[in-house]
Amino acid sequence: DTLDGEKQPQLIVKGALDREQRDSYELSLRVRDGGDPARSSQAILRVLITDVNDNSPRFEKSVYEADLAENSSPGTPILQLRATDLDVGVNGQIENVFGAATESVRRLLRLDETSGWLSVLHRIDREEVNQLRFTVMARDRGQPPKTDKATVVLNIRDENDNVPTIDIRKIGRIPLRDGVASVAEDVLVDTPIALVQVSDRDQGENGVVTCTVVGDVPFQLKPASEGEGEPQNKRKYFLHTSAPLDYEAVRDYNVVIVAVDSGSPSLSSNNSLLVRVGDTNDNPPMFSQAVLEVSFPENNLPGERVATVVATDADSGKNAEITYSLEASPLSSEAPGSIFSIDPDSGDVSVQAVLDREQRDTYEFQVTARDKGVPSLQGSTTVVVRVSDRNDNEPRFMQDVFTFYVKENLQPNSPVGMVTVMDFDKGRNAELSLSIQPGDHDQAAGIFSIENDTGTIFSTVSFDREQQTSYTFKVKAVDGGEPPRSATATVSLFVMDENDNAPTVTFPSNSSYTVLPPSSNMRTVVATVVATDADTGLNADLNYSIVGGNPFKLFEIDPASGVVSLVGKLAPKHYGLHRLVVQVNDSGQPPQSTTALLHVFVNESLSNATVVESQVARSLHTPLAQDIAGDPSYELSKQRLSIVIGVVAGIMTVILLILVVVMARYCRSKGKHGYEAGKKDHEDFFTPQQHDKAKKPKKDKKGKKGKQPLYSSIVTVEASKPNGQRYDSVNEKLSDSPGIGRYRSVNGGPGSPDLARHYKSSSPLPTVQLHPQSPTAGKKHQAVQDLPPANTFVGAGDNISIGSDHCSEYSCQASSKYSKQVRAL
Repeated sequence: DTLDGEKQPQLIVKGALDREQRDSYELSLRVRDGGDPARSSQAILRVLITDVNDNSPRFEKSVYEADLAENSSPGTPILQLRATDLDVGVNGQIENVFGAATESVRRLLRLDETSGWLSVLHRIDREEVNQLRFTVMARDRGQPPKTDKATVVLNIRDENDNVPTIDIRKIGRIPLRDGVASVAEDVLVDTPIALVQVSDRDQGENGVVTCTVVGDVPFQLKPASEGEGEPQNKRKYFLHTSAPLDYEAVRDYNVVIVAVDSGSPSLSSNNSLLVRVGDTNDNPPMFSQAVLEVSFPENNLPGERVATVVATDADSGKNAEITYSLEASPLSSEAPGSIFSIDPDSGDVSVQAVLDREQRDTYEFQVTARDKGVPSLQGSTTVVVRVSDRNDNEPRFMQDVFTFYVKENLQPNSPVGMVTVMDFDKGRNAELSLSIQPGDHDQAAGIFSIENDTGTIFSTVSFDREQQTSYTFKVKAVDGGEPPRSATATVSLFVMDENDNAPTVTFPSNSSYTVLPPSSNMRTVVATVVATDADTGLNADLNYSIVGGNPFKLFEIDPASGVVSLVGKLAPKHYGLHRLVVQVNDSGQPPQSTTALLHVFVNESLSNATVVESQVARSLHTPLAQDIAGDPSYELSKQRLSIVIGVVAGIMTVILLILVVVMARYCRSKGKHGYEAGKKDHEDFFTPQQHDKAKKPKKDKKGKKGKQPLYSSIVTVEASKPNGQRYDSVNEKLSDSPGIGRYRSVNGGPGSPDLARHYKSSSPLPTVQLHPQSPTAGKKHQAVQDLPPANTFVGAGDNISIGSDHCSEYSCQASSKYSKQVRAL
């Protein structure tokens, strides 16, 4: 209760609060008045428990232990230290720091304050430190801060990073200084001459060392002790002789000792010991070479030193002092003393004469070396003096003049010849350089080149004999000596002809012509074809021939001279222009040819030259395969005359046949009963008979059609009435004729003749046979129907049934068809 009479609610903590157990509370606050009935209201009150730093960080482990390989690169993670804090906020933020740690730990390792990762800061060498032990502290950021500690143990794992070391020391009486041991050649086998100590700083298998002597030397290693207590990474060996030593055979031995550890990969090292063997006097003088070859230039001065020979003696003192002398070679009986001499002490060989390599290029003799021991021992060597060349000879060509023949049209850069040159010198003095030297008129400038090694001459252009027939130039040879010497030779090149030019016709020109009278005799020279060829020999040997335009064989040409002669008799059909196609061939291989046109105008005179010239001009545009010979209208007029005669004969034959048909029908109708008069119906002359379709004219063996029967065609002729009008039909014409009745309609109507009865009649009937070869007379004369030989009839009065229903088989079937043709007539 407050002083002013109000009530003030207060929230009082009755028990201990622990945020880590419960961090919030939710309460319901209710207020109620004292009325009746009482009124009240309520609200929710949330209480949040704030944190205080009442919890310390805690590591997951109290001791962290890990293995780390030595020489791990900086930044390599080792392990992560994990600590937790139940507080929140800054009270729960943990930082990791080194606790009790040496300076080397802080120098070699790095600890991340936030993540707790421990990593390598600098490389760690196990040989310097094999274990790191220190503490790490986890500290929160509360006030006051709380901490926790953990111990970290890092075991450094050995890596094979150290090579074995080899130490060679003196032992016994064998002197050893600066890596050199002196051993007498008479020492006994298996004598120790040095102590070898091998060690490795690595441990375990990486420190187990194996030691051996390499190479083919008479020494070997033996362990100094075989005790089991000796460390594996430190061992001792004795170096023993394993074979007798021979000063004369080998004076020095380089003994190489190799130590290899057992790591993976293994490491090795080596050390060497130079063993010098002492000598005894038991060897003669020896030359380094059994044969000594010396090069000495020619044209020398007498007394010049040629070479110095040196012999060695494995002995020492007087036994090694040597004197020299010259002797004849076993392969040569010539004494060398007349040309060469030797100094007995120094071994200098001198020449006493002037040498000429071109006369003799090799000398051989023997040098003997004797020592001054007792008894004296000697050795010898063969000296071969090869006289070297000097440039004292100039080049020489095998010929002063080289002559070559080449074909024209040779491809550029083709060989055209080869020159031979020699030099009696040798080596560089005989190395020749060849070049083309232009002639007097620079004919070869830029045209020819020469190959230095073979002397082959090449042309840079293609030759044309018609342009130039020969070339002359010089070839110069220069040697490589100092000073150089040279020589020259002349080359003559003649170009041989190739058939590369076709004949050229100089007369006549294609547009010219020659007039030949028809009265010319046989063998009259019409013209001469003149041709030339730029080639020579057989390539220019020409022959002439007529290859076209001579269908009547009137002309021939002399193959050799080109003379065109008349060899046939001229007839009227030969009048006019003749175009002879003349071909000129040469005799080359392959042959070349040219075609020319020779125009010959056959006529008595040249009355109109313009016409002839126009014909010649048209000839030049006419294909050569088409003959132009004589008057082309002559044969055409003969053909036209034959056609006119044939047409006239055909017309006369038709007229004759018409007259024969008309007269025959007139006579036949006069001897029979007449037809009914007064009928105006159009009636046919005949009623055709059906033929067997299978019976067709066959072809003979030659493929020609068989002969048609004489009755194969009936020709009708259009006639006129007496007043000049045309009849409407043939029947109308016949009806107007005296004594002749009329037919009825062809289709079997009234007035139609009974053809079947007519065919059965045995009474003789006159017939008219028309030959199928008779010419037609145009549209007015049309073939009506093929009829059998006896299918010709006339009207017979009472014998014809008017309106009869009877008909022959043919007339009933064909009446409809042929009624149309009769109407057309």
